[in-house]
Amino acid sequence: MQDRIPDSASLPELTLRGLVLGALITIVFTAANLYLALKVGIGIATSIPAAVISMGVLRFTRNANMLENNIVQTVASSAGTLTAVVLSLPGLVLIGAWSGFPFWYTAGICAIGGILGVTYTVPLRRALVVETALPFPEGVAAAEILRVGAAGNKDAGLRDVVLGAVAAAGFALAGAIKLFAESFTGWIRIGGATTGVSASFSFALIGAGWLVGITVGLASLLGFVIAWGVAVPYLTLTVPHAPEVSDVAHAVTMWRTQVRFLGVGCIAVAAVWTLLQLLRPMLRGIQASMRALRQQRAGGSALPRTERDMPFNRIVQISLAMIVPLTALLSIFATSQAGFGDTPPLVLIAAAVVFVMLFGFLVAAACGYMAGLIGASNSPISGIGIVATILVAVPLAALLGDVDGGLRDAVVALIIFTVSVIVAVATISNDNLQDLKTGQLVGATPWKQQVALIVGVLVGACVIPPMMDLLYQAYGFASSLPRAGMDPRQALAAPQATLIATLTKGIVAASIDWTQILLGAAIGVALIVVDVVLQRTTRNARLPVLAVGLGIYLPAGTSIAIVLGAVLAWLLNRALKNRADREASLRRGVLLASGLIVGESLFGVALATIILATGAQEPLALLGPSFEPTADWLGGLAFLAIALFLYRRGHKPSGHETL
Repeated sequence: MQDRIPDSASLPELTLRGLVLGALITIVFTAANLYLALKVGIGIATSIPAAVISMGVLRFTRNANMLENNIVQTVASSAGTLTAVVLSLPGLVLIGAWSGFPFWYTAGICAIGGILGVTYTVPLRRALVVETALPFPEGVAAAEILRVGAAGNKDAGLRDVVLGAVAAAGFALAGAIKLFAESFTGWIRIGGATTGVSASFSFALIGAGWLVGITVGLASLLGFVIAWGVAVPYLTLTVPHAPEVSDVAHAVTMWRTQVRFLGVGCIAVAAVWTLLQLLRPMLRGIQASMRALRQQRAGGSALPRTERDMPFNRIVQISLAMIVPLTALLSIFATSQAGFGDTPPLVLIAAAVVFVMLFGFLVAAACGYMAGLIGASNSPISGIGIVATILVAVPLAALLGDVDGGLRDAVVALIIFTVSVIVAVATISNDNLQDLKTGQLVGATPWKQQVALIVGVLVGACVIPPMMDLLYQAYGFASSLPRAGMDPRQALAAPQATLIATLTKGIVAASIDWTQILLGAAIGVALIVVDVVLQRTTRNARLPVLAVGLGIYLPAGTSIAIVLGAVLAWLLNRALKNRADREASLRRGVLLASGLIVGESLFGVALATIILATGAQEPLALLGPSFEPTADWLGGLAFLAIALFLYRRGHKPSGHETL
């Protein structure tokens, strides 16, 4: 097969049909990612499934080629990744500043932050993508799929994506009908201590665990053990509760109000440690990029096609131009907050703009490096959001001192708004360099791909606001004020947004109890020491501290399902160790896992539409409470049976023609 399009080739690349197809795929993956992120705080890297779908569609057109397929996946992946803005933006609903997601505010945050994420990473492309040995796991995988498709197998893997999607959507449908239970929970009481074990019957989580791998999976399991094996039992034993409160309710309260903040501290320390580790290579990368840009100016058009980035002066102009809409958006938003009155403090708006522009570049460099090191799916974007929240809120709280409730609420809202722009910068930076690595491997033209990235951002900015509003109106958020007709059992957790909103309010009001956060930070430091020792004394053993923090913070059922997916992928990897078709079969597993996530997530979006249309919280329920004991058994057995089938599907002998 042809590994790379040569520099001398002249093929259709940045085409109208490619941009349109990428935009259409964007709608699908944006919906899927939003639902998954709001439900459990996890998103997916969409480059691989987008590349597969692109090849399956463009096979029916004339003159389709690997470079055009690469543009399609670039548009789709950048827009789908932008959905990570839900890590902070729902906080404005949670604190009562918004009652939904206004289109222009939400689209503005996504567009401004996303465009900065693109422009800030262009100068880093040569240093991080070309001149280093960073693995860029998802970018390399997407390039391999594009190569296989270019070799004649243009439907490569599409059947596996569809199979995974149908299996996950079918199981989710059975859950909505109430034929299958959607989770299992058991409670354990030892003396005066109470704890629980839970598993979510979610194939989206199985797919997410499959993609993140065994190292992250086991780290998540360690987080679960710290939370539910140590902290919750200890707190239920030592913290008294009212007689009318059950032991189970007390355990849940301890986890929600105390233990989760251990995860906050651990995540924050992990994010800071990562940034410190990246500081030196980041500075080297910037220096190398500036040297390359000077060479480009001196050489002009003599540069090979595959080395031509967007002109540096254009990058600077676009970046600086973002100051105007950013300032306007922040000013209009601040004016809408009653606590600021008619004239919000200009110093706060100016500080927010400066913070976004300067800290945003640091975030872009760090996230780009993290994407190359561990992949976009594993990068700690939520940790970046937490660090940004602390860096904004702590000095503002010190500056403002003791303020009244109205002004305090307005400041909290402005901080969350600002952090949301930073999160958009971070998530796009995280994805863009992954896409540019794919382009570098297949021989794409960098500037054309960078234009496609901006197109993807703008498409995503238009799709995200109505989709977020649809999901909120249908399900509601677990930690928000109760809404008329809202079913708490169906409410979306929005875990990171809940955390950021709680953290911001606590810092500004000087009411936050730092005990659990500091203890979590101490746990994070200890785990970092363990990770450093493992890195220096073993070949492959690592302990991703961020994953441990997320294992503490996320619900138990979420963590266990992710661990199960990671274990299945590990078992398949070992089973295929000596097989000649190992790489092709592992790619099949990746595509199946992507399909699982897409299928369940899209079913969730479809169900949200039905809920809004009918006004019923469980419009598909056909079986009543009396069937629940049977549904528990059926759900568990069916879940295991389908998981085993998918594992065996990945284990089946495979050639390049079927991936």
